[in-house]
Amino acid sequence: MKILITGASGLIGKELSKALVGKGYEILAATRKTSGKPNEIEWDTEKGFADKDLPQLENLQAIIHLAGENVSGRWTDEKKRKIMDSRVHGTRSVVEAIAKLENKPKVFISGSATGIYGDRADETMTETSAAGDTFLAEVVKNWEAEAVKAENSGVRVVLLRTGIVLAKDGGALAQMLTPFKFGVGGTLGSGKQWMSWISLEDEIRAIIFALENENIRGAVNLVAPHPVTNEQFTDTLGAVVHRPTILPLPAFAVNLAFGEMGDALLLDSTRVVPTKLQEHGFEFKYPELKPALEAAVK
Repeated sequence: MKILITGASGLIGKELSKALVGKGYEILAATRKTSGKPNEIEWDTEKGFADKDLPQLENLQAIIHLAGENVSGRWTDEKKRKIMDSRVHGTRSVVEAIAKLENKPKVFISGSATGIYGDRADETMTETSAAGDTFLAEVVKNWEAEAVKAENSGVRVVLLRTGIVLAKDGGALAQMLTPFKFGVGGTLGSGKQWMSWISLEDEIRAIIFALENENIRGAVNLVAPHPVTNEQFTDTLGAVVHRPTILPLPAFAVNLAFGEMGDALLLDSTRVVPTKLQEHGFEFKYPELKPALEAAVK
């Protein structure tokens, strides 16, 4: 069974590809520039797939779409445009390709994010909660709106609303580890904002669970069942790396250092629970933060 993955070279894409190959799937990687390998197909967020390459997409088991501009970095107007356009245009191009196929994939799994809920203080978010009104919420709403159009082609659609993925080689945790290891880590802002996280291993397991469970469709929160406050996260990470956490970064300093991106990714409070995964019987390997961090940094 063959699966197409966009963003296969990213943090999640690489681990997912390895896990799927280990389960006997064949991977076709969509990439901006092919290297001549038979398991690659040319694609980018603006141009999509060339019509001449569409036969390679026939009879796929699934398309897993993970590609998108990295949200890290100062959010200039140009950066924000790239964040939005890479997701909206990229997803549209994949959905349009699906519509042209005679033998369509059984499922289209599209990346998404818990950022859709915005800054919600202590409110607990499930998949049925309303979207927020932040820039990231608007990005995700538009992103998901393009993805669900694949349902018009009779394809099951799954939207992966992923939280903070814990991995030492990429993502938010990788950026946090350096200051913490030097003993200069600390809470951000008030420390009361909620962080919804998931181990990289559970992220991959949950994606495969959604792939193989035909009853799962629509939005799925890919987060561990126990979100924590930034203060709790800070104390736990400090304990795991055996370093003090005595240098907090006030909200104004976060804003000065990172601008709007810092507010959205570091100070906004998003308390999300994985209702749909649990309803379908998914069992987390790392439901609690400390063991997840220990596994991530070892």
